[in-house]
Amino acid sequence: MTLLAQPAPPIVSPEVHPDHSVTFRFQAPNAKQVFLSREGAEKVALTKDDQGLWSVTTPPLEPDRYSYTFQADGVSLMDPHDPLITPNLLGSASAVRVPGTPPQLWEVADVPRGVVHHHFYKSGIIGDQRDYYVYTPPAYNPKAKPYPVLYLLHGFSDAANGWTAVGEAHVILDNLIAAGKVKPMVVVMPLGYGAPEILTGGWRRVGGDPTLWQRNKEKFRDALLTELMPRIEQEYRVSKDRKMRAITGLSMGGAESVMTGLNALDRFAWVGSFSAGGLDEDYSAAFPKLDAKANSQLKLLWIACGVDDGLIKPNRKFRDWLQTKDVKLTFVETPGTHCWMVWRRNLVTFASLLFQDTK
Repeated sequence: MTLLAQPAPPIVSPEVHPDHSVTFRFQAPNAKQVFLSREGAEKVALTKDDQGLWSVTTPPLEPDRYSYTFQADGVSLMDPHDPLITPNLLGSASAVRVPGTPPQLWEVADVPRGVVHHHFYKSGIIGDQRDYYVYTPPAYNPKAKPYPVLYLLHGFSDAANGWTAVGEAHVILDNLIAAGKVKPMVVVMPLGYGAPEILTGGWRRVGGDPTLWQRNKEKFRDALLTELMPRIEQEYRVSKDRKMRAITGLSMGGAESVMTGLNALDRFAWVGSFSAGGLDEDYSAAFPKLDAKANSQLKLLWIACGVDDGLIKPNRKFRDWLQTKDVKLTFVETPGTHCWMVWRRNLVTFASLLFQDTK
């Protein structure tokens, strides 16, 4: 009688352990080297067993969602055993959730849930079909008193769904509203590219053509102010009062937020940025009318960056310039690099400050 070979046990990757350490596994018997690149951490090597299975176990991790990829002999690969994905226009990744006890604010909880709506429109300014997402809070009533509105911008290489697919913004708002820590608000998450061709060639092209970066920001600003905001005010029950409007974003979106918001204080009273990247260093040209008079218009100017982020120096430089202009701001330095773990926490803090003096 012929004995059938026993099937190999299924590969479990990633495996989250009770102490919050995580084991990653990757089958590649012919690979010479395999590394793990995890968001917010240094690259680490995996070890191969006699069956060609590579693995590594992390130290206990802080509760959060972490993106990661494997590099097998220099080739970046996603985890074929992991269904959770971090989408990105220039390179998606796998992801793992390390749960918190109690659950963290970006973890789904048993609370009333808002709705995320997905829309499309043709931009006459940019010349393309583009999308945007809108979060409406639990029990949203289109006939109620107008809601305050936050325009929340993604970073370079993200799509319009960056803040929902990765940043968990809708979950954060649900949990904060349920806890009574934020006012129910509408959150608009647009596609942040005024020059979509900026994605072709990635950062290399951006660095080689500064006019492209400038055009990207300016056309995005124009489309936001003249096309998207009027659409939002027709489609949703949001206030047209500048004191009920806020704008913030991460990285590229942080630069777009301060450039748009601080040059349109007749539109926005709340302006923020998280790890702003691509700020014009000629601040006087970028913000020609900005001075101490802005203090009477701004409810809040909130700028944050991780201390281990390569953008901490330009953000500090911008802070110093604002102080020479006697513009009041809150400048926050947090632990962390240029990563979503920083930006989720930034959103928790920033959203909790918004619209608290309104009825």
